[in-house]
Amino acid sequence: MRILLTNDDGIHAPGLAVMEEIAAAFSDDVWVCAPAEEQSGMGHALTLSAPVRLRKHGERRFSVTGTPTDAVNLGLRKVMPQMPDVILSGVNRGANLGDDVTYSGTVSAAIEGALAGVRAIALSQVLTSDSRNGGTETFAAARAWGARVLGPLLDTPLPDRTLINVNFPPMAGDEVRGIRPTRQGFHDYARGSVVEGRDPRGRPYYWFGLEPIEQTLDHGTDLEAIDDGFVSVTPLHLDLTHYSSLGALADRYQQ
Repeated sequence: MRILLTNDDGIHAPGLAVMEEIAAAFSDDVWVCAPAEEQSGMGHALTLSAPVRLRKHGERRFSVTGTPTDAVNLGLRKVMPQMPDVILSGVNRGANLGDDVTYSGTVSAAIEGALAGVRAIALSQVLTSDSRNGGTETFAAARAWGARVLGPLLDTPLPDRTLINVNFPPMAGDEVRGIRPTRQGFHDYARGSVVEGRDPRGRPYYWFGLEPIEQTLDHGTDLEAIDDGFVSVTPLHLDLTHYSSLGALADRYQQ
């Protein structure tokens, strides 16, 4: 099995090292093509206004001066001699739950793989409050449960343009209660906040993403599973069409 690894935290991120350990349980044909620097929150951005550089760090290990989407594109088109059997993106430092997946470079790298017709799985480690506040971060749940989660996913039939989003709860491996297939939840973004400050020259600046966002733990969602201590496994697909609205729109334009 040929595996391509990527992420949005960068080539030197500790979560990528964890991802390499997990991938080694399934194959010795593992390639890495990841951003040279952190690209969190870049979503599905593609670099169009500047050249992207490719750097080789070792056998089957490369970085790109661009986004996670750039990394997957160069990994597939320039780095690997043949298409991989699976793309694994992560392990991300922090959650990619609910509608946060639309911002996530980790999930977007998997999206790019799915668009290319490759089985793609995004993996993220939800952080403890101590890790979020600058304490020692831990990938304990991802280390303990990564291979157990991936095993069944590597040969589960998936429709075209479908990917899997995995999140590990913020706890020790022996505290995780199991694996739960889930649907995507939703955050209450209307209650979010923007932190304002001033730089040394007295000019205002604004910082996003520093405070937890309210969330509704609807039954069966990824948010609920993590809160209950389970690994969440969520199938996502790329057809964003809201089919039930098509009839109403057709009626409007026929008037």
